[in-house]
Amino acid sequence: MKQKVILISIDGMRPDGFLACNHPFIHEMMKLGAYTLSGRTVFPSVTLPCHMSMFHSVPPERHGITANVYTPPVRPINGLFEQIKYGGGVSAMYYGWEPLRDVSRPASLKFSQYINAYMDENSDAALTDSALERIKASAPDFVFLYMVETDEKGGHDCGWMSEGYLKQIRNAIEQVKKVYEACKDEYTIIVTADHGGHDRCHGTQLDEDMTIPQFYIGKSFTPGQVLSDVSILDLAPTIAHIMGIPAADEWEGKALIQ
Repeated sequence: MKQKVILISIDGMRPDGFLACNHPFIHEMMKLGAYTLSGRTVFPSVTLPCHMSMFHSVPPERHGITANVYTPPVRPINGLFEQIKYGGGVSAMYYGWEPLRDVSRPASLKFSQYINAYMDENSDAALTDSALERIKASAPDFVFLYMVETDEKGGHDCGWMSEGYLKQIRNAIEQVKKVYEACKDEYTIIVTADHGGHDRCHGTQLDEDMTIPQFYIGKSFTPGQVLSDVSILDLAPTIAHIMGIPAADEWEGKALIQ
């Protein structure tokens, strides 16, 4: 592998919510790497379709997942996990929402852990700690860390842009800070959201649902650079480029570095 990567997905984090959460590390994130506060997700702006597009670099009309229920694609394509395995890399996944297991095919992960967010008071922190323990022990080439509490306990329970929602973003950014401090010398760290939200829901084409932030912190990116024309489809090709593995022929996104 050319470089190792950690991808952190914070479910339902709007860019204005990121800015309004007032965690001091948000300003560091914008200084440390390249970023956008105007990235675009796919429609429907729902968790499983968005993550399938994140890992397979095609829109829902191509991968076929249009709700939070997985159905096998008629014409399967390799996602990022499969391309990493094909390239000889080792992947790990830590997630707080069980249906997300289907973003990877069987046998494409070396390590994984699921913690039910409804059964753990702070699953985001617990998953982060588990991921950091695995990184310390095994240093996988690619680590996917997914935090769901911003969406479930923040947006859906309290409402997007409510104080309860902003509190969950603050907690998620605290976990990002822990990952950065522990792994900055060995990994490129990418932080994204899958979608935004409004009131207590999401899934529409409203800007509040479709606009997402992304942050790229690592030696391949210019600190403080504001990226433009960024899509959730660009994540898999960008990560593949950083890691030095081939992109799948069917992927539609672009690498944000050349």
